[in-house]
Amino acid sequence: MDAGVPISSPVAGIAMGLIKEGDDFAVLTDILGDEDHLGDMDFKVAGTENGITALQMDIKIQGIDEAIMEAALTKAKVAITHILGIMNDAISKPKELSENAPAMKTFMVNKDKIKEIIGKGGAVIKGMQEKTGATVDVSDDGTVSVFGQNQTSMQECLAIIEGILEEPELNKVYKGTVVKIVDFGAFVNILPGKDGLLHISEISAERTEDVNAVLSEGQELDVKLIGFDRGKMKLSLKALAKTEEPEVKAEETEEAPQEDKEEQE
Repeated sequence: MDAGVPISSPVAGIAMGLIKEGDDFAVLTDILGDEDHLGDMDFKVAGTENGITALQMDIKIQGIDEAIMEAALTKAKVAITHILGIMNDAISKPKELSENAPAMKTFMVNKDKIKEIIGKGGAVIKGMQEKTGATVDVSDDGTVSVFGQNQTSMQECLAIIEGILEEPELNKVYKGTVVKIVDFGAFVNILPGKDGLLHISEISAERTEDVNAVLSEGQELDVKLIGFDRGKMKLSLKALAKTEEPEVKAEETEEAPQEDKEEQE
């Protein structure tokens, strides 16, 4: 709990011992090594305030009867309750999970999305694992498991997968990265595994002669998704440019008589 690991309730354990002579017996609580070695029973009991979670017994005699078992369990419950009280005085519930604690999340995706998460030759899944340090496992039924050495690693990987699953939205502005420059424009990555074309005519309101003069590979920029052409995304940079408001011209009016001007003054 101190590490922030969520558990349903605290568990305490106690070791019970037994000394038996004929029909007489004594049940010992919290036995030491000598009592274990010289005694007739080592009975470990673990549990919560609501019941027993585990039992383990070593006995050196032929067997024990119901009376011995009842006495051992009754004393074990008293001891466990006492220990749990001390534990709860120190910490009664898990702390927030540490940022450095390993983290895992499992979820389902549409089977059609599996190939997008994996990528051609496994390029996409390998890339996200190298970038985040997380491990990703994808099953044929669409089950995706993400394991990170810490919370940040897992969350970064989940964000990439969410981007892969996200469907491009028309008229939405995306922060993209120029991945390739060609004579007729540039290809910009706006979502993991999803590139769109920023045509040379959509770079600026003014004519662009040379794409390399205004854009470079690896450059980050905001682009707007303005349409689709045979399934390919069409992007625009000039659509984000602020439109200058036209200058408002004052209406020409006839000059007011001199006396009106004086009254106005």
